Amino acid sequence: MSETFANAYGRLAAAQKGHARGAPAYSVYLNRRMGRVFAALAYRWGWTPNGATAVSAVFTFVGIALIALGPFTWWSGVAIAVLLVLGYAWDSADGQLARLRGGGSLAGEWLDHFIDSLKHATLHLAVLIGLWRVPELRDTAWLLIPLAFSAIGVVTFFGMLLNDLLKAKQGVPSTHARAGGTFSRSLLMLPTDYGVLCLVFVFWGWGPVFLLFYGILMLLNGVFLSLAAVKWFRETRALDRSIAA
Repeated sequence: MSETFANAYGRLAAAQKGHARGAPAYSVYLNRRMGRVFAALAYRWGWTPNGATAVSAVFTFVGIALIALGPFTWWSGVAIAVLLVLGYAWDSADGQLARLRGGGSLAGEWLDHFIDSLKHATLHLAVLIGLWRVPELRDTAWLLIPLAFSAIGVVTFFGMLLNDLLKAKQGVPSTHARAGGTFSRSLLMLPTDYGVLCLVFVFWGWGPVFLLFYGILMLLNGVFLSLAAVKWFRETRALDRSIAA
């Protein structure tokens, strides 16, 4: 590629037009910017968006494997957090790279969502396995936390996709496509941010501290899902009424 890194990065920064109302702060103000750097680099290297998705998957699933099978120590926690953070940043990079190259593809979007689905389906189960391997935590009620978090995470992810899919069938813009998010709202949504969950693994080697923060995130995500489900149902019912009219 003849375009410089600075020009590619500048084009991405100029093209960014706000964020969705429900987008949490880490994803908007940190992860997107990290992804922009990786996207500009990948563009210079001649990579495809699917290549960036593959890099994201490698970082993410090596981190998940380390949760399930690695040692329960402080250094493994740092390694897990770094791997998951890099995987998340590259997950942001693939879409931005597609924008730099003139647009993505349906196959690329499918691959991106498939990897995201696999990530959400396996991360908390890996936590369950990792905690079960610690003798002091085996056969305790603490193992219920990742089980509950797994159900909440999968249902939330599916609910968001289904919500956007049903709206798209009626020509209604996706929630994620709407600009207008505010800084205060983004901060309020921080507990639901996947990036925050990645950072919590820094405490992986300190069982009580990790379980405290991880458990708080689980409870807050459960509250979010309960409120969001009511909102999504009301929006869909309102859409039904507008179609009938």
